[in-house]
Amino acid sequence: MCASRRLLACASVSLAAMCLGVPVCAQEVAEYRLKAALLYNFALFVEWPPEDGGNTLNLCIQGTDPFGKEIDALQGKPVGGRSIAVLRRLATEPVKGCQIVFIAPSAIGALPRVLEGVAGRPVLTVADTPGAARQGVVLNMTVSENKVAFEANQLAARSAGLKLSSKLLRLASEVIQ
Repeated sequence: MCASRRLLACASVSLAAMCLGVPVCAQEVAEYRLKAALLYNFALFVEWPPEDGGNTLNLCIQGTDPFGKEIDALQGKPVGGRSIAVLRRLATEPVKGCQIVFIAPSAIGALPRVLEGVAGRPVLTVADTPGAARQGVVLNMTVSENKVAFEANQLAARSAGLKLSSKLLRLASEVIQ
């Protein structure tokens, strides 16, 4: 088995374990540690268009960072031939130079502006606010019965020129076509 297939197999197992039964601790830190890991796995299971090259995959947190140091563990982690750079942005800042945008709960009021700012560009939008996937966010993390799950908006992904892996879609609690 080649190295990339082995990495994909390991990532698949990790993602499945995270989505299908890892309880969220009462502490918010543990919840956001799990959500940070889930963000990394999302990046592994999304295909960006070939013209969206470069060596860095910018993960921008729009609004007040709920992850704290947990998200910093992703700094420099490999995704395909790229490495992740974590950037923090104010809710009012324009979304530029990001391949992944996490819309923090504090910035959800700016969601229409954020989505308009990335429209037609290959940007994976992620949130953890009820109803965000139905509003146009590609992936929305939810907590139900003390487990982290996620919803996938295929229409939003296609509009952004992104391809979500079938393995990722199978794990989604809901897929919006």
